Amino acid sequence: MPLLKKQTKLSRAEKKELAAIMVRHNASNGKEKSAQDSIPYERLYPDGICKVEGDFYSKTILFEDINYQLAENEDKTAIFDGWCDFLNYFDPQINFQLSFLNLMGNEKTFEDSITIKEQDDAFNGIRREYSEMLLSQLSKGNNGILKRKYLTFGTNAKNYKKAKPRLERIESEVKSNLKRLGVRMESLDGKARLNLFHNMIHMDDNQSFHFDWKWLVPTGLSTKDFIAPSSFYFGDAKMYKTGNRVGTVSFLHILAPEISDRILADFLEIDGNQSITIHVKSIDHIKAVKMVKAKLTDLERIKIDEQKKAVRSGYDMDILSSDLALYITDVKKLLQDLQSRNERLFYFTLMISHTDVTKDKLDNTVFAATSLAQKMGCVLYRLDYQQEEGFMSMLPLAKNRIDINRSINTTGTAGFMPFTTSELFQKGDGALYYGINAISNNLLMADRKLLKNPNGLILGTPGSGKSFSAKREIVNVFLITNDDIAILDPENEYSALVEILEGQVIKISPLSTQYINPMDINIENSENENPLILKSDFILSLFEIMMGKVEADEKSIIDRCLQLVYMPYMADPINTPMPILEDLYNKVIEYGGEKAKHIADCMQIYVTGSLNVFNHRTNVDVHNRVVCYDTKELGNALKEFGMLVVQDQIWSRVSKNRDNRKSTRYYIDEMHLLLGKEQTANYTVEIWKRFRKWGGIPTGLTQNVKDFLCSPQVANIFENSDFVYLLNQAGGDREILAKQLNISPHQLSYVTNSGAGEGLLIYGSIIIPFVDHFPRDTELYRIMTTKLDETVSGDVK
Repeated sequence: MPLLKKQTKLSRAEKKELAAIMVRHNASNGKEKSAQDSIPYERLYPDGICKVEGDFYSKTILFEDINYQLAENEDKTAIFDGWCDFLNYFDPQINFQLSFLNLMGNEKTFEDSITIKEQDDAFNGIRREYSEMLLSQLSKGNNGILKRKYLTFGTNAKNYKKAKPRLERIESEVKSNLKRLGVRMESLDGKARLNLFHNMIHMDDNQSFHFDWKWLVPTGLSTKDFIAPSSFYFGDAKMYKTGNRVGTVSFLHILAPEISDRILADFLEIDGNQSITIHVKSIDHIKAVKMVKAKLTDLERIKIDEQKKAVRSGYDMDILSSDLALYITDVKKLLQDLQSRNERLFYFTLMISHTDVTKDKLDNTVFAATSLAQKMGCVLYRLDYQQEEGFMSMLPLAKNRIDINRSINTTGTAGFMPFTTSELFQKGDGALYYGINAISNNLLMADRKLLKNPNGLILGTPGSGKSFSAKREIVNVFLITNDDIAILDPENEYSALVEILEGQVIKISPLSTQYINPMDINIENSENENPLILKSDFILSLFEIMMGKVEADEKSIIDRCLQLVYMPYMADPINTPMPILEDLYNKVIEYGGEKAKHIADCMQIYVTGSLNVFNHRTNVDVHNRVVCYDTKELGNALKEFGMLVVQDQIWSRVSKNRDNRKSTRYYIDEMHLLLGKEQTANYTVEIWKRFRKWGGIPTGLTQNVKDFLCSPQVANIFENSDFVYLLNQAGGDREILAKQLNISPHQLSYVTNSGAGEGLLIYGSIIIPFVDHFPRDTELYRIMTTKLDETVSGDVK
């Protein structure tokens, strides 16, 4: 152990675990077969390539689920055909194995992963209530079951050097074919693959996996020592033991001529620890045709013999047994498919392994699986006296050690469809709650920052839960991140929540005494960008509103006067007050001339006239972590002007936060109001295009998709939004969204006459139906709801 200590630092738990592994390793006297000897591979390399035996090498890919069961029939057919093409890629030189792993996770670990940690502030009451809500939602689903899907492929090669390029070529083709189906995947390196072996061998006996390649040389251990259980026992005809758990391996005998594409999905929904393995081996096409022809010849010979018997007995020779006639028909059809259609023939073996803590519990699980198999026209047989061979065939090594298989064509093999429905349960500090999966009841936890473009939209009819969904996300962001939050609130729906979070509500109206200065400038800007150039562009946008149209020479006058106004402040920002619109107005008057007079006349109403609400220095805390801009009473005359000023304030906030490497969340309620005016629409599109690079995450909410889509700029909004939260939609809007977002009619059923908090979540390429019925007996619900009979102004701290 001293030598090991010099190599790498270990925790006390890791040292204890490593010592136990070495004890087990040294316990064998060299005569008895050890648990390590039973694990059927010779060597595992750090890049994930495994030398299984002799000249056979394999590699494993982890792949994610896609929506198949949810898809429309037309989409299902496309996925099914694509999966058939994928299967046909594998030639007889490649062994192919699908592995499906369901492990009962540690409930405490899952609870800890979603529980919001308390902090040294005044909001732990909210955190506790939000955590209780998450735990309540967790109990409704199966997030405690760890579900993983793997694809393992193997081929023969003289040595590792020869095997590596072959496996990499196969891997590239496999990934390319899966990508066409919309499947996300990743290759497993040696450590990840070793962890997979460990999980399958131990099947949740609470033994942690600890391993580092540096440990092998100083300890003299092999990789098998880190995954082997304390013991294997295969002395029972129908069961095996691994450590302190009992298990059994069964194989599926297919009786029905056609299998439902739900069979695999139904097996995977069985509760408890189980793994399912499908071994597929392509048969040489010429050999396959010969096999089928030989079988047809045998059946024809039997037919002739039956006809001779019928003649001798005085019966009609055309009368054959129904089974024989059916067999002949099926074999002829198979031969025709092999010769004229894109069909191949495969050796197919499906095995299921179940484990539990006691034999009685194990028998109950096996009984449930057996009953399901019978419903599907199959029989589930335990592998009598072959439990060891069966268990080792379950390991994702692409080597089948059971000589039980069935010849099945491409279509029949594809019937065991590995895809059911997408899940979205991301872990990490930025994963937020978005409801539960309407199909599986599992929690939906996602981090928008992991998307290529985190911009988002929340769309729905009045009463569908748009504002509530935004508030729920705002609270979640506030509790678990340090992101700043800005809200454009044209209907005064967020003030109560912002006050609870001790944020700043800025009421912008002609009668308000709270002011924000459109001339505010952030002189500390990264990437050597000139802040005055950026400010000049914004001020010119304001003049487009004030003047209607600004001529080129007028723009030059405004730009020149703007530089003169900011010159003293840029020289000494500490001792010089921030300029206001009136300072610019005075400079324009000093400039002189007809053009300058015209500019000043247009400015006058915004400086000394009735619309002078923006001719003041900022007197509110725009640097508060949560800032809400209430524009409900702004009035039509100032609506566009005011919203543009708010946009600029938020842009400055994002710019400043970027320098501090901090994210800014920006929520725009009734977003169609911004897109209805040219200047605010253009500014909003710029936000959607550029905020991501600045650390900004904008989210737009609107109830009227038709008005929203009337803006020509909306195409840019949709194209730059990888997060869309669809709630109930009106009939005309559904058709537009289906085309814009490529949503199938069946998926649209989840936003047709749906209840509040129900709809579709689009996260990148994933589309998931969700339900978010937030508990109504919580203080948080009463703060976030917009229903008049349920709203309350309270404090849950």
